[in-house]
Amino acid sequence: MLFVCGHNAGRSQMAAALLAQRAGERVVVTSAGTDPAAEVEPHVAQALLEAGLSVTDAYPKPLTNEVVEAADYVITMGCGDACPVVPGRHYLNWSVADLDGAPIGVVRTILGDIDALITDLLAALPGP
Repeated sequence: MLFVCGHNAGRSQMAAALLAQRAGERVVVTSAGTDPAAEVEPHVAQALLEAGLSVTDAYPKPLTNEVVEAADYVITMGCGDACPVVPGRHYLNWSVADLDGAPIGVVRTILGDIDALITDLLAALPGP
């Protein structure tokens, strides 16, 4: 499962952390950005920690063809047109508000929105 957003410093990091926690070993999760930032947004890291999610390994990574080729599912959040299309992959585009520079309260709300999308995604995935 690959989550992609512009800077890989917010939405895609939150989605990856949520799915990794909730799916456990059932799903291999990664994230990437079309224009990666230098670091994860501080309010994103704070909201993830408050939710009990690990940010130890969270850092922005570049979107490459290899990363897309390794994924069965590619979920974009605001950058779908910049993502390489590889035959045989499932593509979803989630409409999630951009949180660049957003205050912590907004980041928490967006985390909740992404959590609801993760719940729906897990319900739709094939069984173990």
